[in-house]
Order: sequence, then structure tokens, then C-alpha cells
Amino acid sequence: MPEKRFGDRIVVKTGDITREAADAIVNAANSGLMGGAGVDGAIRRAGGPTITAECAEIIRTQRPNGLPTGEAAITTAGSLPARHVIHTVGPRWHGGGRGEADLLRSCYVNSLGVAVDHDLSSVAFPAISTGIYGYPEGAAALVASTATQSFLAGRPQIATVAFVLFGDEAYYTFVENAAFQDA
Repeated sequence: MPEKRFGDRIVVKTGDITREAADAIVNAANSGLMGGAGVDGAIRRAGGPTITAECAEIIRTQRPNGLPTGEAAITTAGSLPARHVIHTVGPRWHGGGRGEADLLRSCYVNSLGVAVDHDLSSVAFPAISTGIYGYPEGAAALVASTATQSFLAGRPQIATVAFVLFGDEAYYTFVENAAFQDA
């Protein structure tokens, strides 16, 4: 299983995000928070009905029009080894001219902000928007790496950020396109 560290706080690896024992794993959700395929489906299958029930409550009481793209919300993690799931809505890829990079950056920044607000110190991310939403993996890696490293600067309460990628090809694409500065 490939793994690469960038400094002492960031790791990129292959694996199954539903098996991560982090304080929080991030879910690439849809705006209705009602489940889907890919990462979202895997998280809900592994975590059980509690996650879906809490998402429904968020929509009912806080976000009746859905969670906007780039924003994040938190639930418990049901029967997952993580303590929480942070749900964020990634942008759909339309060629790059509709603010996709800024929206994707917001997914990472807002998810990490939710982690800080809830005193969480370890967060695991999938590759947000690179599946059915069509964001090119290399471009997404650049946004994810720069947004995360920028957020972590001066915020020691986040001890570890893992990028947990599904398969070797996704891993190598991420590592080759990430722009982490020496930490």
C-alpha cells in the first residue's frame, strides 16, 4: 500500500476511507446529504443508518435548501472507526471556467474549519469531486494540497491530515500533482 509523508502532519496513501480511525473522515456528499454512490455510498454502508438520519436532520432544521457547494457539515460516524463524518459538497467540473477551483478549495478549508470548531485533531479526506463530478484528478490534487497546507499554517490543533485515495493510480496522480511545500 503506497504512502508518502509531507512533513510531519500530512500523509497521502491508498486505502479505504471507511477504515480510517481519524477524529473525522470527510464525505464527498451531494447537496441534499441524502446519500449517493462512490465515497458517500461507501461511508453510509459502513457507518449505518445513524449517518443518514443525522444528515436528514441537518437538512430539515438547518439547511432546508441543501448544503451549498463548498460548505461543510458534521455528523457522528455511526459504526465507523472514525468519530465524526464531515460532509462537504464538491463542485461539478464544467471545464474550469465556472469557479470550480475556488469551490473545491472551499471544501477543504471549510471541512478543516469544522474540524477545528469541534476540537478534532485528525482528518482524512478522499479526492473530492474527482468521481462522478468529473474534476480532473491532477488539478484536484493541486487545489487540495495548497488549500490544506495553507489552512494548517499557524493552526497546530490539526495534528494530522490524511488523503486516503482509492487505488494506486489515484495515489500516484495525487502525489505527482500535489504542491506541498517542505514542512
